[in-house]
Amino acid sequence: MITYYTILHIRKVITDEITTCRAAFFTEHCGDTNGEKGENSVDGQHPRRSMNGTAYSAGLEARSRKKKLFPGNGVTGKSNGDDGGIYIVSDSGDSSRARSDRMAMRKHRVHRSRARKKSAPLNGLAFCILAGGCFVMYLLLFLILFRNIPDGEARGMRGLVKKTKERVNRIREKFKKHPKNDVDAVQKRNTLEDTADVPESPIADVVAVVDPETMANPKSPVPIGVWPVSIRDEDGKFEDIKHPGFDDGNDFLMSVPRFWANDPVAIHENKLMSRERALSIGTCITPDPNTGRNTRGDACPVNERTIFVAIASYRDYQCRDTVRSAFSAAAHPERIRVGVVDQIVIGEDGSCDVPHSPCSEDPNQPLCLYKNQIDVYQMEAELAVGPVFARHIGHRLYRGEYYYTQSDAHVTFTKGWDVDIISQMEATGDEMAVLSTYLTDIVGSIDPNTGLSLRKTRPIMCNTEYEGGGLEAKHLRHLSQPEGMPGVHGMPQLQPYWAAGYSFSRGHFVATVPYDLYQPMIFQGEEMSIGLRGFTIGYDFFAPERSVCFHHYAKLNPERNKVPHYWEHADKFKGKGIGAMKRLLGIVNMNPEVDRSEWNHAEEAKYGLGGVRETSKFYELYGIDVKKKTTERHLCQFVQNKMHNMFMSHLREDGMGIDYSKIDFRWKDPRPNDPN
Repeated sequence: MITYYTILHIRKVITDEITTCRAAFFTEHCGDTNGEKGENSVDGQHPRRSMNGTAYSAGLEARSRKKKLFPGNGVTGKSNGDDGGIYIVSDSGDSSRARSDRMAMRKHRVHRSRARKKSAPLNGLAFCILAGGCFVMYLLLFLILFRNIPDGEARGMRGLVKKTKERVNRIREKFKKHPKNDVDAVQKRNTLEDTADVPESPIADVVAVVDPETMANPKSPVPIGVWPVSIRDEDGKFEDIKHPGFDDGNDFLMSVPRFWANDPVAIHENKLMSRERALSIGTCITPDPNTGRNTRGDACPVNERTIFVAIASYRDYQCRDTVRSAFSAAAHPERIRVGVVDQIVIGEDGSCDVPHSPCSEDPNQPLCLYKNQIDVYQMEAELAVGPVFARHIGHRLYRGEYYYTQSDAHVTFTKGWDVDIISQMEATGDEMAVLSTYLTDIVGSIDPNTGLSLRKTRPIMCNTEYEGGGLEAKHLRHLSQPEGMPGVHGMPQLQPYWAAGYSFSRGHFVATVPYDLYQPMIFQGEEMSIGLRGFTIGYDFFAPERSVCFHHYAKLNPERNKVPHYWEHADKFKGKGIGAMKRLLGIVNMNPEVDRSEWNHAEEAKYGLGGVRETSKFYELYGIDVKKKTTERHLCQFVQNKMHNMFMSHLREDGMGIDYSKIDFRWKDPRPNDPN
């Protein structure tokens, strides 16, 4: 390093000497009548030689001003440099006295110029001799130091870079050998703690805190997660998107938060994510003591792992109660962050983050205590085009939390729900697990005294059927799901389908399977779309063993029948759902009879399939015929019994999902003539 900085110093000294010599030579031979800058120059640059158009224009402007200063009509004079001119102009106009003054000034300048020309050769020679002497002196000093330093340092930065690369390669090889549950390996991967003998340098300091994968790709698709975090800190950093309901030339722009990770494909790379990549997503409420980062992988204590709760609400008076319940029922509310997309009529509907009583009167309300952990994106109800667009914006509110959960806006959570659902998630041993279900009704489900669940049963997602008019418009819709005692104990049970009403997963699920921006006026079909996209990226779906929240259904709550629905403005977006459904089905290969040119392919990769599994594998497994638009019935018989043990036996050793390439199965209805 001494050699490197010595070379830099020598170079600087020589450059300075040469610059000084050239400046002196120019001054002596050309004359400097404008102080520090040459005639018509901008910051010392010759305007005609500068590639900067501003400099050249400034030079022309200066010459133009110079002409205007001597029109002979009494223009007020300007001192040198104040207005771009290069002459001193008398304030007395063009009188004989003024002409006399200018003549004297010209004679004075000529006299000084001749004096400089006479001394120029001697001054230039002196500066050149001085510069040469400095060069020889520093060259001798360099040779002396070179003899007394190690060979690696003598090669300067080449040696340092080589050692750094070798060190990183050793660390990478070491991490490849670590088992999946080695917590120390994850910590070392994040901090790059190594005892390799690398010279101290600014580069070495950077290497000590940079993830090797990120360093190999400086533009990592995974941002560094922080906690606490809020979109309120991103004022002025939102982006404008076109409202999906206005695509006929009447573009309506909406300012929305940017995605935390804007490119899902860059994260999963159309292949199975590595465990290291998956663990690089997810924040902890306390930072790592070595790196200072909140991203700690599975080294983060379970009770400190953050949870992002996404809620889409349309004029729902129970939304604020759902947010309140998420915090008040949590065992560790300090690690909860709620993001709400609140579609309301201003002046008529209450906001999801406003408590029933003012915080000044009752500051201990959850909406007051945890207001900094609540982000609400509020939009006019008349712009609502269904749950897909609202949840798309909800996904934009995610900011790298360890876990992600999605629920409806009229839900009540059980006491300690956060600890319970995380323990169920971790019990799967599957990093790619997604716990999802249709929620049971709240009536008779929660003990009013303890806040705990009274239910021993739970729903499981296995019942779906085609609906819709016309072959091209037919799509799969989940029907009512069976609820019973769990067929598997000690962990959630594997199921084929995903539900939008409740979902819990690792944070990378929302980062890699974002809701599609281009599906307005879709209500049925979104669940199959998200489920199939997640399946192809490598995710596995499970029914929770225990319910941690319950739903307020309208049929048992007369007040909920009064809640409006987004289709009250459907006339404004008439026909949009048809094209959106073609796109939805086309992306997941469910409408082969429709020409691909008939639907919108905008950002299809971003909101499309992964490369781990094929959709055809899913259809084959669960008896779905996308051409005939039929399903093999009685699938629940298989899902509730044999499916879990059969498929989970192929869970990868590193916990990165089930290897379906080893599963050869196709469901056939064992009772085709049984209507029940």
